[in-house]
Amino acid sequence: MREIVFDTETTGLSFAGGDRLVEIGCVEMVNRVETGRTFHAYYHPERVMPAEAQAVHGISDAFLRDKPKFAEACEALIDFLGEAPLIAHNAGFDFSFLNGELSRCGRRIVHVDRMVDTLQIARSRHPGAKHTLDALCSRFGVDRSHRVLHGALLDAQLLAQVYVELLGGRQIGLGLVSDASRVETIQVTVRRPVTVRPPRTFRASDAELAAHAAFVAKLQDPLWGVAAFD
Repeated sequence: MREIVFDTETTGLSFAGGDRLVEIGCVEMVNRVETGRTFHAYYHPERVMPAEAQAVHGISDAFLRDKPKFAEACEALIDFLGEAPLIAHNAGFDFSFLNGELSRCGRRIVHVDRMVDTLQIARSRHPGAKHTLDALCSRFGVDRSHRVLHGALLDAQLLAQVYVELLGGRQIGLGLVSDASRVETIQVTVRRPVTVRPPRTFRASDAELAAHAAFVAKLQDPLWGVAAFD
């Protein structure tokens, strides 16, 4: 099964309020294993980057000055996404911007049935815990030491690892043989050699009996006598 894990960076929190998509990063997975194929793009938002948004992702107006508008360069993104399910953390936010941009340039939007929200999965699996991407990376031992600022492709790569862990661990993607007819189960019975030893008889020697009798003779009113060992 092909899936796309993705993340976006924007000028703010609301597409309906005038904010725009400026970066998207996508990671392709097949059977929950990363294929190595990714998609990454920046887009000119056609508006000024607010200082508070730049503080989160570090993307400035100067950096975006020569980047294409979404409508001018969305075809490559659409081709990469295909019809695969799309996984995102707090997916409603990312979908609102992706579909907002697609709708704005007259393209078909992504149906909500394709949306997989890792935030909802995390809340159901670990109620009461922290569910930020950083917190989930720490929970599952995903290395995020190189994450200084938010970045769409980096965050998508981290989320791909977290997604697999949320669904049960890295062993999920180890289905290396997809054709059941090629799988053969071999039962091996190992028979170990059995060594039968004769029973051993342990009896005190005459010298040991004499030494014991001498020791008992020194006791005051012993509860047992030498006869018990004859």
